[in-house]
Amino acid sequence: MREIHGIDRIDRRILAALQTEGRMTTLDLAERVGLSPTATAERVRRLTRDGVILGYSARLDPGKLALGLLVFVEVKLDRTTPDVFDTFAAAVRRAPEVMECHMVAGGFDYLVKARVADMTAYRRFLADVLLAMPGVRETHTYAVMEEVKSEGMLPI
Repeated sequence: MREIHGIDRIDRRILAALQTEGRMTTLDLAERVGLSPTATAERVRRLTRDGVILGYSARLDPGKLALGLLVFVEVKLDRTTPDVFDTFAAAVRRAPEVMECHMVAGGFDYLVKARVADMTAYRRFLADVLLAMPGVRETHTYAVMEEVKSEGMLPI
């Protein structure tokens, strides 16, 4: 087991439980980790205060919300300067279709993960949003045919 400063065995159990069921009551969580509800609540407050727990959210079915197409897009910028990076990052943050965006090392600058309704919606997103972003020189798109694993849980 990896050592993480300030995180003990019980904290790990709390984090693992909350990752699988974030709506669990403090009482249920306390029973699961073997602490009193008060001690459990204090640990959750500390983990939240320390930025280990970033928040809570519901996992939604994209297909039922007309967001069935998942794409990954490699983005190459025309220049790699701090001002171009900052401007591009700000534009990405404003695009609701973008679920994730990562600056990467290698043959391109950013990897964008986006969800849209279908290929027609993606074509519109590519033309009106991605290619309109400042500094974008080139893109390569990979449409997902099947999501094999999509959890978002950290191996703690």
